[in-house]
Amino acid sequence: MVKHIVCFKLKDGESALKAKEVLLSMQGKVPTAKSISVNIDELKSARSFDIILEVLLDDFKALDEYQVDPYHCEVVKTHMHAVMEKSIALDFTV
Repeated sequence: MVKHIVCFKLKDGESALKAKEVLLSMQGKVPTAKSISVNIDELKSARSFDIILEVLLDDFKALDEYQVDPYHCEVVKTHMHAVMEKSIALDFTV
C-alpha cells in the first residue's frame, strides 16, 4: 500500500471547510483511492499548513493513475490550485 499525503496552505480568506468538502468529494469518484482522510489544522501557528489530505492507494502505479484521474484533475486540482498558496507532498509505502 502507498500513502499519499498533501498539506495545503490556503490563500488568505479561502475557506478550509469548502476545501475539505472538495477533497472529500473524491470518495467513490476516484477508483484508485482506497481511503481518503482530510483534516483541518486547529493550532494555526505561523508554520502551520491549513489542511492535510491523506490518500491510501494499492501501489505506486495506482498513485500514477490517481494523479491523472479526470475527477481529481478537473474538479479537485482545479479548485485547490485556485485557493492554495502552496502545498507540500509526501508519498511512501505502508
